Amino acid sequence: MAFITKYFTDLMNWIREHVMKPEMLASLFWILVKIIVIYIAARICIKIADKTIAHMMAARDRSPLKFDRRRTNTIGSLIHNLIAYTVNLICIMLILGQIGFNLGPLLAGAGVLGLAIGFGAQSLVKDVITGFFIIFEDQFGVGDVIQIDSYKGTVEEIGIRVTRIKSWTGEVHIIPNGNIKQVTNFSTYNSLAVVDVTIPHHMDIDEATKVLKETAKHVHELTDDVVKEPEVLGVQVVGSTDLKIRIIAECKPTRQFNVTRLLNIEIKKRLDTVQIENS
Repeated sequence: MAFITKYFTDLMNWIREHVMKPEMLASLFWILVKIIVIYIAARICIKIADKTIAHMMAARDRSPLKFDRRRTNTIGSLIHNLIAYTVNLICIMLILGQIGFNLGPLLAGAGVLGLAIGFGAQSLVKDVITGFFIIFEDQFGVGDVIQIDSYKGTVEEIGIRVTRIKSWTGEVHIIPNGNIKQVTNFSTYNSLAVVDVTIPHHMDIDEATKVLKETAKHVHELTDDVVKEPEVLGVQVVGSTDLKIRIIAECKPTRQFNVTRLLNIEIKKRLDTVQIENS
């Protein structure tokens, strides 16, 4: 018990002699003030970042590309965590610097470690960074029909490292995000179906145009894939024995092929009926 009493007595004497000096107290006060300012500044930075992220996610929801809400929340959480970890790390390092901790060896060791990891996983880092920007910039979404180089199909999965697309014949292509240089998205806006109808020279052009307009109107009533009534533009090509009349139809994204086939079928039926009636 006497030993403990003596220990605390010596400690209090040392504090009075070395810590309780006015200049020491002033130094400790300013160090404490700087630490508080650094901490508050870090909190403000994180709050501003959260506000910015919320605004960007709201703009993302208004984008013509529609994504799963859970994916949007995941992206927001990912960005928040990344910013929070970075700001907090900088805050801790600045506070350690204020209390006299030597950060030189720590920063040097972290730099060497980061350099080694960067050289060993360059392609992985490239894939992850590219995948992040693909998701963040809404370049394409799950369910979209896209083309990457020679691969065309429906997006089945967008990952941080790879993207999976399924072609119409059933093959699944797994493409590292770092290899994606250019993407064509067919699902963002309405598509256009183009049909050229060949008719013989002896057939009356006005009569043929009338028949095609009636057929186009009928196709518009048959399917919801056609956004508005197809247009008969007129004669596109004049050949030696026949001529071609062009029809265009604005369709929902990626539905132009179905509409083209339907137009061909209905036009063939209608032209056959007209020829039978005229015979």
